[in-house]
Amino acid sequence: MIKFGTGGWRAVIGEDFTRANIERVAAALARRMVREGSADKGICVGYDRRFLSREACIWFSQVMAGEGVKVWFVNLNCPTPQIMYTVKRMELPYGAMVTASHNPAIWNGIKLFTAGGRDATEDYTLPIQEEANAICPEEIRVLDFEKALAGGTIEFTDPRDAYLDSILSQIRTDEIRKRHPRVVLDPMFGVSLTGLQTILYTCRCDVDVINDRHDAFFGRHLPAPTPATLVDLQQAVLEHRADVGIATDGDADRLGIVDEKGRYVSANEVLVLLYYYLLAFRGWKGAAVRNIATTHLLDRVAESYEQKCIEVPVGFKHISAGMEANNAIIGGESSGGLTVRGHINGKDGLYAASLLLEMLCVTGKPMSELILEIYERFGEAHMAEFDWALTPESRERIEQQIMIRRELPSLPLEVEKVSFLDGCKIYLKDGWVIIRFSGTEPRVRIFAEAETAAQAEDLVRTAAEHTGLPFPPVS
Repeated sequence: MIKFGTGGWRAVIGEDFTRANIERVAAALARRMVREGSADKGICVGYDRRFLSREACIWFSQVMAGEGVKVWFVNLNCPTPQIMYTVKRMELPYGAMVTASHNPAIWNGIKLFTAGGRDATEDYTLPIQEEANAICPEEIRVLDFEKALAGGTIEFTDPRDAYLDSILSQIRTDEIRKRHPRVVLDPMFGVSLTGLQTILYTCRCDVDVINDRHDAFFGRHLPAPTPATLVDLQQAVLEHRADVGIATDGDADRLGIVDEKGRYVSANEVLVLLYYYLLAFRGWKGAAVRNIATTHLLDRVAESYEQKCIEVPVGFKHISAGMEANNAIIGGESSGGLTVRGHINGKDGLYAASLLLEMLCVTGKPMSELILEIYERFGEAHMAEFDWALTPESRERIEQQIMIRRELPSLPLEVEKVSFLDGCKIYLKDGWVIIRFSGTEPRVRIFAEAETAAQAEDLVRTAAEHTGLPFPPVS
């Protein structure tokens, strides 16, 4: 069955991610576009470096063309945010990206975007999911890719220059050029290499690159920028005496950072730093938006500048909607995705990396010093997060316990309130803990934040033991 989650449709290759299911998703979307009268305006499609991504994009496009939809085909693997930007720039009704983002290598999927380059909300994905699952494969109309190219129904497009120029136009490149920072770039075998190298060289940075080859197994690591996966980058930063290490996930919408001392900088710290920079150094005013599993330190920064911080469910579509509704200047999540007002309506690792580099050069301070400055001014907040693979039976057991019977763990801190908006989040006097199911994989995740990392881990341990999960998780 085809099932859309918080980050589009994702499935294991050969299990549910099959040609037949890809064609069903394409047919459902194409028929929706025909009914809406938007087929002639067309759809922009792209793909990443995963196994079968280009082939899947071709299969998807052949059905779109066969069903009467104009297809703008990006004929080179590219970052997901480049497709979102192109949908916005070309004023297209839809876009699609073949990617499973940061999921393991055996996964692939399709992300859908709507007008303005936004992540498709459930108002779109649920009807498409239902229609796709009901479609009989024999009824799908397919137009051969080469014939569609020759007839103009499918047309190659290369939006890379426009996308990169847009980023460069919003960054103070002159400030970066003054400093000539040394950067180690880790695309994690993904799609950010060409784009980020172009930006960095344009800004006159000295650049060293690791993990840049095409490897559909992502070096046998998870293509997500985490402390466990960025060990090579940490070492490279120290070896090259770099000012910063920059990593992006498989489709380049998420960012990972290593400071000049080789220390992994958490996504929460990056988000807080950039919000502080926009307020204190660029002089911007506006709210911040975060999901329920992201640091409350962002709230303290907002309050100190007489701004507000809006909390939304997990899923970047909720962050984008929250930013638009509140005219916020930044939105982000603890997994490394963030966006800034004036760019695209979604997360972009290339833009975030460029803005962070500007921050380092404008302030003239190393990353480690800026983080200490944040903690000294706003107080410390540290997060612990762990996840566990689930069977259908274990998921049902935890869901009944936490979400239905609402049996909560006994925690060492005073409980202020409890929310079941997205999972179960317990707000404490000096921290919080949340238990929620992944929207992209069969896993349960427990996050906690407290004044110290040890306290945060204790909160996770207590919640895990309460739900019958081993701590630490067995890999």
